[in-house]
Amino acid sequence: MIVVMKPNASEEQIQKVAQRIESYGLKVHFSRGTEVTILGVIGDDRIINRDQLVHMEGVDKLIPVLKPYKLASREFHPENTVFEINGIQVGGERIVVIAGPCAVESREQILEAAQRVKEAGAHMLRGGAYKPRTSPYSFQGLGEEGLRFLKEASELTGLPVVTEVMDIQTLPLVAEYADILQIGARNMQNFPLLHAVGESQKPVLLKRGMSSTLEELLMSAEYILTHGNHRVILCERGIRTFENFTRNTLDINAAPALKMLSHLPVFIDPSHGTGRWELVEPVSRAAVAAGADGLIIEVHPRPDQALSDGAQSLTPERFSALMQNLAPVAQAVGRSL
Repeated sequence: MIVVMKPNASEEQIQKVAQRIESYGLKVHFSRGTEVTILGVIGDDRIINRDQLVHMEGVDKLIPVLKPYKLASREFHPENTVFEINGIQVGGERIVVIAGPCAVESREQILEAAQRVKEAGAHMLRGGAYKPRTSPYSFQGLGEEGLRFLKEASELTGLPVVTEVMDIQTLPLVAEYADILQIGARNMQNFPLLHAVGESQKPVLLKRGMSSTLEELLMSAEYILTHGNHRVILCERGIRTFENFTRNTLDINAAPALKMLSHLPVFIDPSHGTGRWELVEPVSRAAVAAGADGLIIEVHPRPDQALSDGAQSLTPERFSALMQNLAPVAQAVGRSL
Protein backbone atom coordinates (compact mmCIF):
# COMPACT_ATOMS: atom_id res chain seq x y z
CA MET A 1 0.00 0.00 0.00
CA ILE A 2 1.08 3.59 -0.60
CA VAL A 3 -0.18 6.69 1.17
CA VAL A 4 -0.45 9.74 -1.07
CA MET A 5 -0.20 12.98 0.88
CA LYS A 6 -1.98 16.16 -0.19
CA PRO A 7 0.12 18.73 -2.10
CA ASN A 8 -0.07 21.13 0.85
CA ALA A 9 0.67 18.54 3.55
CA SER A 10 3.12 19.83 6.13
CA GLU A 11 6.24 17.96 7.23
CA GLU A 12 4.66 17.51 10.67
CA GLN A 13 1.63 15.82 9.11
CA ILE A 14 3.84 13.58 6.97
CA GLN A 15 5.85 12.49 10.01
CA LYS A 16 2.71 11.77 12.05
CA VAL A 17 1.40 9.49 9.31
CA ALA A 18 4.77 7.73 9.13
CA GLN A 19 4.77 7.24 12.90
CA ARG A 20 1.26 5.77 12.76
CA ILE A 21 2.38 3.27 10.11
CA GLU A 22 5.50 2.35 12.10
CA SER A 23 3.37 1.80 15.21
CA TYR A 24 2.03 -1.31 13.46
CA GLY A 25 5.58 -2.68 13.20
CA LEU A 26 5.87 -1.75 9.52
CA LYS A 27 8.50 0.29 7.69
CA VAL A 28 8.01 3.45 5.64
CA HIS A 29 9.70 4.42 2.39
CA PHE A 30 9.51 8.14 1.55
CA SER A 31 9.23 9.31 -2.04
CA ARG A 32 9.27 13.10 -2.19
CA GLY A 33 8.22 14.46 -5.57
CA THR A 34 7.93 18.02 -6.78
CA GLU A 35 4.17 18.03 -6.14
CA VAL A 36 3.40 15.45 -3.47
CA THR A 37 5.03 13.09 -0.99
CA ILE A 38 4.24 9.39 -1.15
CA LEU A 39 4.74 7.02 1.77
CA GLY A 40 5.31 3.40 0.81
CA VAL A 41 4.27 0.86 3.40
CA ILE A 42 6.70 -2.05 3.61
CA GLY A 43 5.44 -5.24 5.21
CA ASP A 44 2.07 -6.94 5.65
CA ASP A 45 -0.18 -3.87 5.59
CA ARG A 46 -3.39 -5.85 6.22
CA ILE A 47 -3.09 -5.09 9.95
CA ILE A 48 -3.46 -1.32 9.36
CA ASN A 49 -6.75 0.36 10.26
CA ARG A 50 -7.22 2.03 6.88
CA ASP A 51 -10.26 4.05 7.89
CA GLN A 52 -8.24 5.80 10.59
CA LEU A 53 -5.22 6.32 8.34
CA VAL A 54 -7.12 7.84 5.43
CA HIS A 55 -8.72 10.41 7.72
CA MET A 56 -5.45 11.65 9.20
CA GLU A 57 -4.57 15.27 8.45
CA GLY A 58 -2.67 15.74 5.19
CA VAL A 59 -3.61 12.34 3.71
CA ASP A 60 -5.11 12.44 0.22
CA LYS A 61 -5.69 8.75 -0.50
CA LEU A 62 -4.51 5.15 0.01
CA ILE A 63 -3.59 3.04 -3.01
CA PRO A 64 -3.01 -0.73 -2.82
CA VAL A 65 0.16 -2.03 -4.47
CA LEU A 66 -0.50 -5.40 -6.07
CA LYS A 67 2.99 -6.10 -7.40
CA PRO A 68 5.19 -8.37 -5.25
CA TYR A 69 8.14 -5.99 -5.63
CA LYS A 70 7.40 -2.85 -3.64
CA LEU A 71 10.53 -0.71 -3.46
CA ALA A 72 11.43 -1.36 -7.10
CA SER A 73 7.92 -0.51 -8.28
CA ARG A 74 7.10 2.73 -10.04
CA GLU A 75 3.94 2.85 -7.91
CA PHE A 76 6.10 3.32 -4.82
CA HIS A 77 8.46 5.74 -6.57
CA PRO A 78 6.75 7.45 -9.53
CA GLU A 79 9.76 9.53 -10.60
CA ASN A 80 12.89 8.04 -12.17
CA THR A 81 15.70 7.26 -9.77
CA VAL A 82 18.79 9.30 -10.63
CA PHE A 83 22.04 9.05 -8.67
CA GLU A 84 25.69 9.95 -9.04
CA ILE A 85 28.77 7.74 -9.09
CA ASN A 86 32.02 9.70 -8.92
CA GLY A 87 30.31 12.71 -10.45
CA ILE A 88 28.63 10.72 -13.24
CA GLN A 89 24.84 10.93 -13.23
CA VAL A 90 23.11 7.59 -13.77
CA GLY A 91 19.48 7.49 -14.90
CA GLY A 92 19.41 11.08 -16.07
CA GLU A 93 19.50 12.74 -19.47
CA ARG A 94 22.93 11.37 -20.45
CA ILE A 95 23.36 7.82 -21.77
CA VAL A 96 26.11 6.25 -19.65
CA VAL A 97 28.50 3.96 -21.52
CA ILE A 98 30.57 1.38 -19.64
CA ALA A 99 33.35 -0.16 -21.74
CA GLY A 100 36.36 -2.41 -21.37
CA PRO A 101 37.48 -6.02 -21.74
CA CYS A 102 35.57 -9.03 -20.50
CA ALA A 103 38.52 -10.01 -18.30
CA VAL A 104 41.59 -8.28 -16.93
CA GLU A 105 44.40 -10.31 -18.51
CA SER A 106 47.45 -8.19 -17.69
CA ARG A 107 48.43 -4.75 -16.47
CA GLU A 108 49.38 -3.64 -19.96
CA GLN A 109 46.12 -4.87 -21.48
CA ILE A 110 43.78 -3.13 -19.02
CA LEU A 111 45.77 0.12 -19.01
CA GLU A 112 45.68 0.26 -22.80
CA ALA A 113 41.98 -0.63 -22.94
CA ALA A 114 41.13 1.99 -20.31
CA GLN A 115 42.99 4.75 -22.14
CA ARG A 116 41.43 3.87 -25.48
CA VAL A 117 37.82 3.71 -24.26
CA LYS A 118 38.33 6.94 -22.33
CA GLU A 119 39.55 8.66 -25.51
CA ALA A 120 36.48 7.39 -27.38
CA GLY A 121 34.09 8.84 -24.81
CA ALA A 122 33.29 6.00 -22.37
CA HIS A 123 32.16 7.10 -18.92
CA MET A 124 33.11 4.00 -16.90
CA LEU A 125 35.53 1.07 -17.15
CA ARG A 126 34.50 -2.59 -17.02
CA GLY A 127 36.75 -5.59 -16.52
CA GLY A 128 36.48 -8.92 -14.73
CA ALA A 129 38.98 -9.88 -12.04
CA TYR A 130 36.93 -12.92 -11.03
CA LYS A 131 35.33 -14.73 -13.97
CA PRO A 132 32.47 -17.27 -13.72
CA ARG A 133 33.10 -19.63 -16.63
CA THR A 134 31.06 -22.55 -17.93
CA SER A 135 34.19 -24.69 -18.17
CA PRO A 136 36.51 -25.09 -15.15
CA TYR A 137 39.42 -25.16 -17.60
CA SER A 138 38.71 -21.68 -18.99
CA PHE A 139 40.52 -18.56 -17.77
CA GLN A 140 39.09 -17.69 -14.35
CA GLY A 141 40.57 -14.21 -13.94
CA LEU A 142 43.54 -12.76 -12.04
CA GLY A 143 41.72 -12.23 -8.75
CA GLU A 144 43.14 -9.56 -6.45
CA GLU A 145 45.96 -8.79 -8.86
CA GLY A 146 43.34 -7.99 -11.49
CA LEU A 147 41.57 -5.69 -9.03
CA ARG A 148 44.81 -3.80 -8.44
CA PHE A 149 45.30 -3.38 -12.19
CA LEU A 150 41.73 -2.08 -12.52
CA LYS A 151 42.32 0.43 -9.74
CA GLU A 152 45.50 1.65 -11.42
CA ALA A 153 43.65 2.03 -14.73
CA SER A 154 40.90 3.96 -12.96
CA GLU A 155 43.38 6.33 -11.32
CA LEU A 156 45.13 6.85 -14.66
CA THR A 157 41.97 7.69 -16.61
CA GLY A 158 39.50 8.87 -13.99
CA LEU A 159 36.99 6.22 -15.09
CA PRO A 160 34.97 4.56 -12.28
CA VAL A 161 35.36 0.76 -12.18
CA VAL A 162 32.60 -1.80 -12.69
CA THR A 163 33.58 -5.37 -11.86
CA GLU A 164 31.79 -8.57 -10.92
CA VAL A 165 31.52 -9.96 -7.42
CA MET A 166 30.86 -13.70 -7.34
CA ASP A 167 30.43 -14.57 -3.68
CA ILE A 168 30.13 -13.22 -0.16
CA GLN A 169 33.68 -14.29 0.71
CA THR A 170 35.34 -12.01 -1.86
CA LEU A 171 32.81 -9.16 -1.54
CA PRO A 172 34.80 -7.07 0.98
CA LEU A 173 37.91 -7.28 -1.20
CA VAL A 174 36.09 -6.43 -4.44
CA ALA A 175 34.26 -3.55 -2.71
CA GLU A 176 37.63 -2.00 -1.81
CA TYR A 177 38.51 -1.59 -5.49
CA ALA A 178 35.18 -1.32 -7.32
CA ASP A 179 32.97 1.74 -7.71
CA ILE A 180 30.06 -0.44 -8.90
CA LEU A 181 29.50 -4.08 -7.92
CA GLN A 182 28.24 -6.21 -10.79
CA ILE A 183 25.99 -9.18 -10.06
CA GLY A 184 26.23 -11.50 -13.04
CA ALA A 185 23.41 -13.41 -14.69
CA ARG A 186 24.32 -16.65 -12.91
CA ASN A 187 24.08 -14.93 -9.52
CA MET A 188 20.89 -12.95 -10.09
CA GLN A 189 19.06 -15.19 -7.62
CA ASN A 190 21.96 -15.75 -5.23
CA PHE A 191 19.91 -14.31 -2.40
CA PRO A 192 22.61 -14.27 0.32
CA LEU A 193 24.86 -12.35 -2.10
CA LEU A 194 22.04 -9.92 -2.92
CA HIS A 195 21.56 -9.24 0.79
CA ALA A 196 25.30 -8.71 1.19
CA VAL A 197 25.69 -6.21 -1.67
CA GLY A 198 22.62 -4.41 -0.37
CA GLU A 199 24.26 -4.07 3.04
CA SER A 200 27.49 -2.84 1.42
CA GLN A 201 25.74 0.36 0.26
CA LYS A 202 27.88 0.28 -2.91
CA PRO A 203 26.15 0.89 -6.26
CA VAL A 204 25.04 -2.37 -7.89
CA LEU A 205 24.64 -3.35 -11.55
CA LEU A 206 22.24 -6.31 -11.50
CA LYS A 207 22.19 -8.46 -14.63
CA ARG A 208 19.11 -10.40 -15.66
CA GLY A 209 19.41 -14.18 -15.42
CA MET A 210 19.55 -16.04 -18.72
CA SER A 211 16.14 -17.67 -18.12
CA SER A 212 14.59 -15.10 -15.79
CA THR A 213 11.45 -13.04 -16.21
CA LEU A 214 11.37 -9.29 -15.72
CA GLU A 215 9.42 -9.80 -12.50
CA GLU A 216 12.10 -12.14 -11.19
CA LEU A 217 14.74 -9.53 -12.01
CA LEU A 218 12.79 -6.88 -10.11
CA MET A 219 12.30 -9.20 -7.15
CA SER A 220 16.08 -9.71 -7.04
CA ALA A 221 16.52 -5.93 -7.05
CA GLU A 222 14.07 -5.79 -4.15
CA TYR A 223 16.50 -7.80 -1.99
CA ILE A 224 19.12 -5.08 -2.46
CA LEU A 225 16.67 -2.22 -1.99
CA THR A 226 15.39 -3.57 1.34
CA HIS A 227 18.76 -2.65 2.88
CA GLY A 228 18.30 1.01 1.97
CA ASN A 229 20.73 0.70 -0.94
CA HIS A 230 18.88 2.56 -3.70
CA ARG A 231 21.74 2.84 -6.21
CA VAL A 232 20.70 -0.17 -8.29
CA ILE A 233 21.00 -0.49 -12.07
CA LEU A 234 18.97 -3.14 -13.91
CA CYS A 235 20.79 -4.74 -16.84
CA GLU A 236 19.35 -6.73 -19.74
CA ARG A 237 22.04 -9.01 -21.22
CA GLY A 238 20.08 -11.42 -23.36
CA ILE A 239 18.03 -14.47 -22.48
CA ARG A 240 18.28 -18.09 -23.53
CA THR A 241 16.01 -19.12 -26.42
CA PHE A 242 16.06 -21.72 -29.21
CA GLU A 243 18.03 -19.34 -31.46
CA ASN A 244 21.69 -20.31 -31.89
CA PHE A 245 22.95 -17.77 -34.43
CA THR A 246 23.52 -15.34 -31.56
CA ARG A 247 24.95 -16.18 -28.16
CA ASN A 248 21.72 -15.06 -26.48
CA THR A 249 18.53 -13.34 -27.57
CA LEU A 250 18.63 -9.71 -26.50
CA ASP A 251 15.21 -8.75 -25.15
CA ILE A 252 14.98 -5.19 -26.45
CA ASN A 253 11.48 -5.06 -24.93
CA ALA A 254 13.16 -5.03 -21.53
CA ALA A 255 14.25 -1.41 -21.80
CA PRO A 256 10.79 0.20 -22.15
CA ALA A 257 9.07 -2.54 -20.12
CA LEU A 258 11.35 -2.14 -17.11
CA LYS A 259 11.07 1.64 -17.35
CA MET A 260 7.29 1.18 -17.23
CA LEU A 261 7.37 -1.15 -14.24
CA SER A 262 10.21 0.36 -12.24
CA HIS A 263 11.89 3.67 -11.46
CA LEU A 264 15.39 2.17 -11.51
CA PRO A 265 17.91 2.93 -14.30
CA VAL A 266 18.02 0.32 -17.09
CA PHE A 267 21.20 -0.62 -18.98
CA ILE A 268 21.62 -2.93 -21.98
CA ASP A 269 24.56 -5.28 -22.64
CA PRO A 270 24.69 -5.78 -26.43
CA SER A 271 27.95 -7.74 -26.23
CA HIS A 272 26.57 -10.65 -24.20
CA GLY A 273 23.16 -10.11 -25.74
CA THR A 274 24.43 -11.00 -29.22
CA GLY A 275 27.84 -12.65 -28.80
CA ARG A 276 28.91 -11.21 -32.17
CA TRP A 277 30.88 -7.99 -32.50
CA GLU A 278 29.20 -7.22 -35.85
CA LEU A 279 25.84 -6.88 -34.08
CA VAL A 280 26.98 -4.79 -31.13
CA GLU A 281 26.66 -1.39 -32.81
CA PRO A 282 23.20 -1.82 -34.40
CA VAL A 283 21.81 -3.34 -31.21
CA SER A 284 23.35 -0.49 -29.18
CA ARG A 285 21.55 2.01 -31.38
CA ALA A 286 18.29 0.09 -30.93
CA ALA A 287 18.75 0.02 -27.14
CA VAL A 288 19.22 3.78 -26.94
CA ALA A 289 16.19 4.34 -29.19
CA ALA A 290 14.15 2.00 -26.97
CA GLY A 291 14.88 4.05 -23.85
CA ALA A 292 17.93 2.45 -22.20
CA ASP A 293 19.78 4.68 -19.73
CA GLY A 294 23.14 3.10 -20.47
CA LEU A 295 25.18 0.46 -22.27
CA ILE A 296 27.88 -1.96 -21.15
CA ILE A 297 30.16 -2.91 -24.04
CA GLU A 298 33.16 -5.23 -24.29
CA VAL A 299 36.24 -3.62 -25.85
CA HIS A 300 39.62 -5.35 -26.16
CA PRO A 301 42.82 -3.95 -27.73
CA ARG A 302 43.31 -7.26 -29.58
CA PRO A 303 40.09 -9.33 -29.60
CA ASP A 304 41.73 -12.15 -31.57
CA GLN A 305 44.05 -12.71 -28.58
CA ALA A 306 41.43 -12.30 -25.84
CA LEU A 307 41.30 -15.00 -23.16
CA SER A 308 37.50 -14.69 -23.00
CA ASP A 309 34.70 -13.33 -25.20
CA GLY A 310 36.92 -12.23 -28.07
CA ALA A 311 34.18 -12.90 -30.63
CA GLN A 312 31.90 -10.28 -29.11
CA SER A 313 34.55 -7.68 -28.26
CA LEU A 314 35.02 -4.51 -30.28
CA THR A 315 38.42 -3.13 -31.16
CA PRO A 316 39.06 0.38 -29.81
CA GLU A 317 38.63 1.73 -33.35
CA ARG A 318 35.23 0.10 -33.74
CA PHE A 319 34.19 1.30 -30.31
CA SER A 320 35.13 4.86 -31.25
CA ALA A 321 33.00 4.58 -34.39
CA LEU A 322 30.10 3.21 -32.33
CA MET A 323 30.23 6.19 -29.97
CA GLN A 324 30.14 8.61 -32.90
CA ASN A 325 27.21 6.78 -34.50
CA LEU A 326 25.27 6.63 -31.22
CA ALA A 327 25.29 10.40 -30.72
CA PRO A 328 22.58 11.25 -33.30
CA VAL A 329 20.35 8.42 -32.04
CA ALA A 330 20.63 9.72 -28.49
CA GLN A 331 19.85 13.22 -29.70
CA ALA A 332 16.80 11.97 -31.59
CA VAL A 333 15.27 10.67 -28.35
CA GLY A 334 16.21 13.72 -26.29
CA ARG A 335 19.33 12.27 -24.70
CA SER A 336 23.08 12.81 -25.02
CA LEU A 337 26.31 10.85 -24.65
